[in-house]
Parts: sequence; structure tokens; C-alpha cells
Amino acid sequence: MKISIAGYRGRMGQMLVKQIEADHTLSYAGGTEAGDDPEILFNHANAVIDFTTPDATRKHIWLAAKHHIPLVIGTTGLGDADEREIRDAATETAIVYAANMSVGVNMLLALAEQAAAKLGPEWDIEIFETHHKHKVDSPSGTALALGKAVRAGRGGNGAFVTDRSGKRGDGDIGYAVQRGGNVIGEHTVTFFSEDERITLGHVASDRALFAKGALRAAQWAAHQPPGLYSMKDVLGL
Repeated sequence: MKISIAGYRGRMGQMLVKQIEADHTLSYAGGTEAGDDPEILFNHANAVIDFTTPDATRKHIWLAAKHHIPLVIGTTGLGDADEREIRDAATETAIVYAANMSVGVNMLLALAEQAAAKLGPEWDIEIFETHHKHKVDSPSGTALALGKAVRAGRGGNGAFVTDRSGKRGDGDIGYAVQRGGNVIGEHTVTFFSEDERITLGHVASDRALFAKGALRAAQWAAHQPPGLYSMKDVLGL
């Protein structure tokens, strides 16, 4: 299977290339950086993986639709309008879009949604995340995905409103953020009642896990009909 990488010189791009070269079932079909013609990604690939910027991803989704090539999107910072465009482009090809490609994080998302559904609205929910000092978005895409998951568990639609601290959030769901050092990623979801609390969490210790998850998604998407998918679909959660 031939895979192209958008942003192949970036941190995640280099990790993806390394993982592809280590897997005898995959081959690297080429990559692009800022300033390159993005269409070359889709000329000789069975799937394209995109961990770039919102501006670049906006071009890639329509090129994927034009060429009917599956696309895996790990770009963060995309807004509601971008997500609508992704959904529209997915009528022409399979697109896997996830804030986090980690198998463990996606299990956490599923567990958080189930817990929110079972525990009910009387439990308070706090989401805490820590990333390295160079992380730009705050809260992270994964933290916001966790917020959407627990809102879905409570029967909500995941729309953003203002949380108790006055920051962008999900209703009565609070967010706390730390940035420092070279932390890859840590996330916890804590449910509080008057008498007890439950904490679900995930710690990433090697960036390779994100590359492995993205490649798993690309291999899966290559055999799917057009549509918008998540890592929950890829993993059968």
C-alpha cells in the first residue's frame, strides 16, 4: 500500500515516514511541505495522511475528493466550518478525521462517553490536560474531543458554550490546561459527585503511537466507501 505524507519534514511527518519504512506492507509514495503543489500527494498514493495546518488541510480535503483518494486528518485547530467542509468532501472519498490518533486516547473517549451516560447530569465533570511548551492550541483538540464525548453521553450535541471559568468549553464541563517541558500528552476526565469521584486518564510516552494509529487508519480507510469516519470506526469502538 502506497501512502503519501503532507508535511513530511515536520515532527509527525518524519515519524510517519519512519514507521512506513519499517513496515514491509507499506511504501512511502512521497510528501509535500509548505510551498509545494499539494496535488502531487494524490497522484500515486492509495491514501494520504495530513498532520499539517488548517490552511493546508482545507486544500487537501477537496483534492482527496477530486481524486477519490482516502485521507486521514490529524490536523488540530480546525473550526466548525472546516468540519462541515470535511463532511461534504467525504461524500466523494473515505476521510478519517480525529483530534488524536492514539488507540488509548480513543478508548478513553469511548469510556468517558459511557461514564457520562451512566452517571447522569448530577455529576460535575472536569477535563485536565498537559502538553509540551510549544503546543499552540489551548485547550488541545483532544481535550475538546473529550468534552464532546461526555456531552454526547449526556445527550448533548457537543456545541461549544462558556464553561464555569469563563473559557471556551462545553456547558458545565470545566477545562484546565498546563504547558511546559517536553510532555507529549496527558489527559484526565474526572467525574465528581457529593461523595466520591471517578478519574479516567491517558498518558502518552512515545510520539510513535500517533503515527502508528494514523497508519492503521489509512490502511482501514483504503477499504471503506466514501464517508466521514473517526478512530472509533477504525477501532470498532
